[in-house]
Amino acid sequence: MVVLLIILGIIVILVLFVISLYNRLVRLRNNRQQAFADVDVQLKQRHDMIPQLVETVRGYMQHEREVLTKVTEARAAAMKANSINDKIAAEGLLDNALAGLRVAVEAYPDLKASQNFLDLQNEISDVENKIAASRRFFNSATKELNVATQVFPSNIIAGMFNFKAEPMFELGDQREAAETPPKIQF
Repeated sequence: MVVLLIILGIIVILVLFVISLYNRLVRLRNNRQQAFADVDVQLKQRHDMIPQLVETVRGYMQHEREVLTKVTEARAAAMKANSINDKIAAEGLLDNALAGLRVAVEAYPDLKASQNFLDLQNEISDVENKIAASRRFFNSATKELNVATQVFPSNIIAGMFNFKAEPMFELGDQREAAETPPKIQF
């Protein structure tokens, strides 16, 4: 009888332990999804501002259609992306297109002096900063989930319930540009 109670107690403890690990993995997955929802809000704001930027710049850059077209197409692709991974890839393309637009704008001193353009550029800069902060939070939540799916003993539970390591929201093609210090000219 005592042995049966001890075995039953061990089984109950193991079941509670498995439930605890499973619930932790669910919380971490939900935190990651919530973190991406925060990124998504900022990305939506960015997508809403891009047409304004393109229209403002278009008046000054009639012959730079290719740059404006790339930005517009990248924005459309980013807005059509459905899954988190698709959105991460599409936002990388949009980041690259916006970088090309920034380079093209440098050739237009009148545009850079326009108050409308300056106001819009400041708003976009603010949104980009918010996106960066949201991405950091998302990557932190992703890292927590990934660690939990890879360390023992929660990796056993993760494998049983199909939890897997998820991708970070990285710079992609922009990594080299981000690591290069800016050139300051007077």
